[in-house]
Amino acid sequence: ACAACGTDLFASSTKFDSGTGWPSFFDKLAGVELETGNVADALVMRAEVHCDKCGGHLGHVFDDGWIWSVPTNKRYCINGLSLTFKPSATQA
Repeated sequence: ACAACGTDLFASSTKFDSGTGWPSFFDKLAGVELETGNVADALVMRAEVHCDKCGGHLGHVFDDGWIWSVPTNKRYCINGLSLTFKPSATQA
């Protein structure tokens, strides 16, 4: 969930170890907004991702998920400080 406003962003089931040191996910929930049109991001083949509710910067998404054979071919590379863990109802 977003550390700033609590919006659900990613499901734990989509987290994977990319070896980058950043929390990585292969899919997002509806609370994640992609920023498009940034020329600098386009040059390095990524898009910035924000919380849809509060606009907080979360990290970037890359189209290199094929390296890890994830189903979407996406790697959401997220700043761990922008996230907080919310146990699911079955874990609570």
